Amino acid sequence: MIARIGIVTISDRASRGDYEDRGGPAIREYLSEVLTSDWEPVARVIPDEQPLVEQTLRELVDDQGCSLVITTGGTGPAARDITPEATEAVCEKMMPGFGELMRKVSLEKVPTAILSRQTAGIRGKALLLNLPGQPKAIAECLDAVFPAIPYCIDLLEGPYLTTNEDRIQAFRPKRK
Repeated sequence: MIARIGIVTISDRASRGDYEDRGGPAIREYLSEVLTSDWEPVARVIPDEQPLVEQTLRELVDDQGCSLVITTGGTGPAARDITPEATEAVCEKMMPGFGELMRKVSLEKVPTAILSRQTAGIRGKALLLNLPGQPKAIAECLDAVFPAIPYCIDLLEGPYLTTNEDRIQAFRPKRK
């Protein structure tokens, strides 16, 4: 089974074409380096509008069959940063450990990481993960949490994700 992975850039300016989307391509490049199993991206670039973000997340999981949806942008404290709220609105379960670990790793690099509100949650059989908008921070955060993602997808009965073990070693409990 080919894994479908949603990649969503949430940015007013990128969605208008005022500047080039660098977050979505950074996620795609990261996944291309890390995943060895078959996967296909389902990419979107949308403005910071909560109803549209919620609709897009639902569509990627419910209609497009994505088992993993990774967002970039909209996780700060500004008034239009609504990605965590939209994620929480469409998820049945929240997975706060992802955000906690990403902030911990980011705080080792920059003191303003405390302002970031990344989170993760479960919708149906999919994991939704919010990342910051900067490509360097995207890679740092994914390096921290990605070892747990394949097993999380297993637990949700999704496709079996394998990784380039020279880059990221996925953690799965040993079977008895």
